[in-house]
Amino acid sequence: MRGDLRIGDRWLAGEGPERVSSDPGTGETLHVLRDASEAQVEAAVASARAALPAWSATRLEERAAALERYADAVRADRAGLADAISRETGKPRWEALTEVDAMVAKVATSIEMHARRRPEEEAEIAGATARTHYRPIGVLAVLGPFNLPAHLPNGHIVPALLAGNTVVFKPSELTPGIGARMVALLEDAGVPPGVVDLVQGGRGVGAALVGAGGIDGVLFTGSYAGGRAIARALADRPETQLALEMGGNNPLVVHGVGDLDAAVALTLLSAFITAGQRCTCARRLIVADGAAGDRFVARLAGAIGHLRVGLQRDEPECFVGPLISDAAATAVLEAERALVACGGRRLVELRPDPRSPALVRPGLVDVTAIAERHDEEHFGPLLQLVRVADFDAAIDEANRTRYGLAAALLADDRALFERFRRDVRAGVINWNRPTTGASGRLPFGGLGRSGNHRPAGAWAVDYCSDPVASLEAPLLEVPAALPPGTGFDPA
Repeated sequence: MRGDLRIGDRWLAGEGPERVSSDPGTGETLHVLRDASEAQVEAAVASARAALPAWSATRLEERAAALERYADAVRADRAGLADAISRETGKPRWEALTEVDAMVAKVATSIEMHARRRPEEEAEIAGATARTHYRPIGVLAVLGPFNLPAHLPNGHIVPALLAGNTVVFKPSELTPGIGARMVALLEDAGVPPGVVDLVQGGRGVGAALVGAGGIDGVLFTGSYAGGRAIARALADRPETQLALEMGGNNPLVVHGVGDLDAAVALTLLSAFITAGQRCTCARRLIVADGAAGDRFVARLAGAIGHLRVGLQRDEPECFVGPLISDAAATAVLEAERALVACGGRRLVELRPDPRSPALVRPGLVDVTAIAERHDEEHFGPLLQLVRVADFDAAIDEANRTRYGLAAALLADDRALFERFRRDVRAGVINWNRPTTGASGRLPFGGLGRSGNHRPAGAWAVDYCSDPVASLEAPLLEVPAALPPGTGFDPA
């Protein structure tokens, strides 16, 4: 890290409390830094405000070129950035590499989608030209998560800069080094000082950033509790743009599948990729009663037991790495014990791995017998099974949540999917693909407690600019017909 913070053209040490960033699998110290003080947060916002006029006045083509240089810098740093992601999050290296590749792809997709969704349009009307222009929101706060600490904030920052905004970026306090590396790459790509400022810290720093008077918008990825706190903080500032991407209690329905192996493979990818720490991971597996469902569940339970669980640098590589912290592992283990205490039945026990307190072997719990199932997002490799009578009951069960981020159906019959897509309340609805499958060329967002109707993905460009309507006439002249009663008689 070049410094704890970047404000304007300077890398600085923070003035707040000391923070240690560690490898979640080994406990090795990676970074020792200090949080930003409240005064430094204000200075970062002021820096972004000062840089806004020049950056927003820069031609779109020049902003796009700067971001393309950034994509080149990320591509050149692919191995090093992936190693940093792997060490700071615990995810295996193969997965960290996919995250870096997604960062690179985001630049070209954002440029394309900006041209498609934000074109300046005009039409001739009587005596004037009607035009739609777009202007940047202003200074945007980007608050990033730990689970995809490069890709997800990158998905806000790139379209925000392309639209002419400036950004104050606060990475997750659990992954500060990755955030600093991203800002350094933007600096190396020639993005001017102040266009992206960096502050580090936990909840207090985030609250100070959201509450700063010079912030025009907040782009957040994280938990429902975090999103709700931000919305409350902005309750008296409705003019502030707010885009929330929150969690999900996502259903995966398996019904009428002929290829059990394919269904098992997609279920594993849905539930346990990133050690279950994706907001789109399947939390609830819904399977019909009967012999076919029994065979699928038995095959799945066996496959879970064969998943390779390990540390980031194991050879051969693991599929499930450590959770982000020892506390996160403890929380998911306690959640599994609570489900069993309420009447759940362990099919595959969720259990700690002796190599690391943050390492947990995935589990499957049949919760069908629990009448009042809690609608919670357990952020880890814990999958709950619900058996249902038929497809009608499967849809009812899928909708038994206040969240609405992702849902998927594994089924051979397309007609079932058409009904599933129509009736299930979620923003990402897949057929014969994992719940975690998403395309950067599509919108990405959720309903209910999963979002606030500001989808990211390809549609992130929408919340990064305001449309401006203009009626324009090159010649100043008296209207041909004035309304009655004006009393004006042009000479």
